[in-house]
Amino acid sequence: MPGFASTPFVPALLSAAIALSAAAPALAAKTRTPKTHGQPVKVMIISMFGPEAQVWHDHLRFDRKTAIPGFSPDYPAVACTSDGICQMTTGMGHTNAAASVSALVWSRQFDLSKTYFLIAGIAGIDPQQGTVGSAAWARYLVDFGIQWELDAREAPAEWQGGYLGINTKSPSEKPPLDYRTEVFQLNETLLQRAVALSKGVELADSKEAAAFRARYTYAPANQPPSVIQCDTLAGDTWFSGTRLGQRARDFTKIMTDGKGTYCTTQQEDNATYEALKRGAAAGLVDLNRIADLRTGSDFDRPPEGMSDVDNLLKYQEQGGFVPAVQNLYRAGYPLVHAIASDWPHWKDGVPAQ
Repeated sequence: MPGFASTPFVPALLSAAIALSAAAPALAAKTRTPKTHGQPVKVMIISMFGPEAQVWHDHLRFDRKTAIPGFSPDYPAVACTSDGICQMTTGMGHTNAAASVSALVWSRQFDLSKTYFLIAGIAGIDPQQGTVGSAAWARYLVDFGIQWELDAREAPAEWQGGYLGINTKSPSEKPPLDYRTEVFQLNETLLQRAVALSKGVELADSKEAAAFRARYTYAPANQPPSVIQCDTLAGDTWFSGTRLGQRARDFTKIMTDGKGTYCTTQQEDNATYEALKRGAAAGLVDLNRIADLRTGSDFDRPPEGMSDVDNLLKYQEQGGFVPAVQNLYRAGYPLVHAIASDWPHWKDGVPAQ
């Protein structure tokens, strides 16, 4: 924040805080809490708002509900099937996701020590990587909200916009990862199984989505939806436009040392992962059992001839919402079913393909 560095004690305090943060995993390992004796869960589907949850309830028989203290009053319970598949809804945004997932973990009402978590929600999508309706499995979760920002009109002329990493000197520098939530990498073996299991599914589409995507002059934006593998950015500020979209691409490359490819933009996933990570430090969760699926409901930048403003304000006219919601189930269920129906082979970790 402005003026922060002028306080003489701040650098020392910041260094001490970072040192304590670095030591936290070792401290947590020494003070792990006993594992819960709650109801075992094979798969926990994490949705963010009503329609994302409803598509699972339309297809699976959730016959048991468990209220969790600390959940959103709009979504107060976990719903479960008789064969160990459960679903929870966090509420939208970083704050709701962190609060609800933390409440789940620390309630100890479920045994989550061997649970596979499927984060499944809709998102904006980069037209160079996918189209509305596409289902994208992520390897990297990057927090787009942890940046410094200047009004782009006041940024140096050689910059492409007003964003740069915190405690950097230019937009091209990788920031120090002082927050320890800026970027996460998911289990590669589980990712590859998820992609393989869903690759051949028939995805939903709509006439409205097909008509809108035809306005793009290049693939894959103007092609039917498909299952893809590319990475996701979290940030509570919705953005639209070519320049901000390019910053999203660049920032993903910076934060993943060139290994990641940005394609979806959403609000919650780094917060969800961090809440699970803290549970893992206490021995309650296995971080190798987290998969992230985001389906494109709207493009993050417009086709030629359409303004950035219209792309943002008229996003609902792109026709992607309904197929994106439907494709959460179509692309996500093969993994859920494989785990739940063949539990002996999945119980102790992702089986060889």
